[in-house]
Amino acid sequence: MTDMLTSSGPELMPVASGAGLPSEVDVAIVGGGVIGVSAALYLAGRGVTVALFEKGLVAAEQSSRNWGWVRLAGRDLRELPLMLRAHELWGALPALGTGDTGYRRCGIVYAARTPAIRERHERWAEAAARLGIAAHVVGSAALAAMAPGLRGDFAGALVVPADGRAEPQCAVPMMAEAAVARGARIFQRCAVRAVDTAGGRVCGVVTERGRVRASTVIVAGGAWSRVLLAGVGVTLPQLKVLSSVFRTAPLDAGIESCMSFSSFAIRKRLDGGFTVASSAESLAEITPDSLRFFRRFLPAYLAERKGMTLRLGRAFVDEALDWRPRAADRPSIFEAVRILDPKPHEATLARVRRALAEALPVFREASVVQSWAGMIDTMPDVIPVISPVESLPGLVVGTGFSGHGFGIGPAAGEMLADLAMGDRPASDARPFRLARFTDGERLTLQHWL
Repeated sequence: MTDMLTSSGPELMPVASGAGLPSEVDVAIVGGGVIGVSAALYLAGRGVTVALFEKGLVAAEQSSRNWGWVRLAGRDLRELPLMLRAHELWGALPALGTGDTGYRRCGIVYAARTPAIRERHERWAEAAARLGIAAHVVGSAALAAMAPGLRGDFAGALVVPADGRAEPQCAVPMMAEAAVARGARIFQRCAVRAVDTAGGRVCGVVTERGRVRASTVIVAGGAWSRVLLAGVGVTLPQLKVLSSVFRTAPLDAGIESCMSFSSFAIRKRLDGGFTVASSAESLAEITPDSLRFFRRFLPAYLAERKGMTLRLGRAFVDEALDWRPRAADRPSIFEAVRILDPKPHEATLARVRRALAEALPVFREASVVQSWAGMIDTMPDVIPVISPVESLPGLVVGTGFSGHGFGIGPAAGEMLADLAMGDRPASDARPFRLARFTDGERLTLQHWL
């Protein structure tokens, strides 16, 4: 294993790291993505002493590699109250000292290729309306007006005007800097090797630089959460899915809303270019965890199998040998792989580029500036875990956001802060409890898009 701190991902706004480790804090957070950083921001605002530990760099993994959508559109209904709160918090971030995160309420549009998909969109809009969310389904002519030059047959589109976008590469670092300004301490290139326990409860973390005592530990490690939790005997049924993305040079396409056409999805960036990906294709490496959690994930796989590619390769051996807990006094996998930096799936990106050029000819001359990939942490029912761990008091988990984490991140972080402090969250946390996988609840999938 080699120590990797290089990345082919998007260029990040740098965040200053803390110096000497504290001996003790109220809350220790593992993971410097949008979820952990948001939790640190809201805890620090309450006067809580908090230290965040990131094995690599803040936002260097999926939190900077996502599409940048901030959406209600098409979400699982159980997530909608939390996402409504997230929109409020995104709008309030500048008042907390973040600067311009790129958050804009530009609207989000999901095109419907078939009448059956349009009917699903209509059902979602009706359900969302009961929560006070303004959404409507438009016809093909209205869709074409929002995407000048659009070609192809469409049955209409779901439109959520209040939805929006933000800039992942700067938003999360800005939130981290705001957390530091409020008193949080952030330590980059400082892996947590283990959650420390004593007397049947959490008592801190063991980092590569030493122990830090804490009565509460929040694990928000994204794709790495499962390995860390396994070290304290907590089974998290989480897998990883590869998402490939590219961005274009600035282009006057006449499109402001974020839009998905199944075979491709686009977001206008602050620099005038577009972030482009597929909302219909993803790739999953077959790993030992794929076999371990096969039965749990089978319904989700069957629902998404048309767009899911399974691949058996080196990842199976690597994870079998190295992705496991080690003694806290030994170097860990978290130090060996500082930044999870997978290669993009070029065949998928080639198909996306063709589909984009066919549907929107203005993009035929667009210059591709960069491509990258990220690992999405996903759960069997495709909603996250935001939950205390009943078997280990003091441990709180925020992970498994299944590609929905960036937009909902501020509200998820606030909910984690509430749970860590024993406060009642702004919205119902019960759907996101870890115990749903063991208490006999029948897991359900909500497939709207």
